[in-house]
Amino acid sequence: MTPLKIEESTKEERRAFVLKAWECMHDCESCGKCRILKGKDPEILYADYIEGILTYIEVTLNIRNNNY
Repeated sequence: MTPLKIEESTKEERRAFVLKAWECMHDCESCGKCRILKGKDPEILYADYIEGILTYIEVTLNIRNNNY
């Protein structure tokens, strides 16, 4: 899935993208999404992307670098 560009999407579309991208697969050993998000809600972690402040990649890098 390719992240939606802020300038080409609505807040609702970005929220839906985040929720779909980080949807729980109920297979923690194979998925690892929970580990990446450190047990936090993706909608909260990606709030700056959803609001159009930072790009999806910028938020992802912040999460990876433990800035969130």
